Amino acid sequence: MSSLSAILAQAAANKGAVEYEGALTPEQAWEVLQKAPHAKLVDVRSRQELDLVGYIPNAIHIEWAFYPDWKPNPDFLAQLQMQIDKESLVMFICRTGGRSNNAANAAHKVGYNETYNVLQGFEGEADANKQRGNINGWKKAELPWSN
Repeated sequence: MSSLSAILAQAAANKGAVEYEGALTPEQAWEVLQKAPHAKLVDVRSRQELDLVGYIPNAIHIEWAFYPDWKPNPDFLAQLQMQIDKESLVMFICRTGGRSNNAANAAHKVGYNETYNVLQGFEGEADANKQRGNINGWKKAELPWSN
């Protein structure tokens, strides 16, 4: 296990060309949750995705977009600000890392100072048969989740 500061330093190194603070693997995100009681995990998947493939206990759920037409949630930032203080360390997760990247960017732009994207997401990359959950992601890492 690494220290919290070491994990976050690695996340900053992995962030690429984004404005928010960094990118974490699912395993690193789980470690952050264990080491930083003030940290929050925000799951931005649709309600239908949670019902179909499972959810992460104690994660805060705020839909980034609505199924089936994937229209953006116009109240996403308002809902985020009602539930999470801007001083909190906030990690965003979705199915594979795309929507959570957008959420982390949006949160950063409205003043959240410690925003991170969880790479790979809940289900991870698709394999050769277009199935998810076999290569990487929260579930593949066998981190806590429920149906």
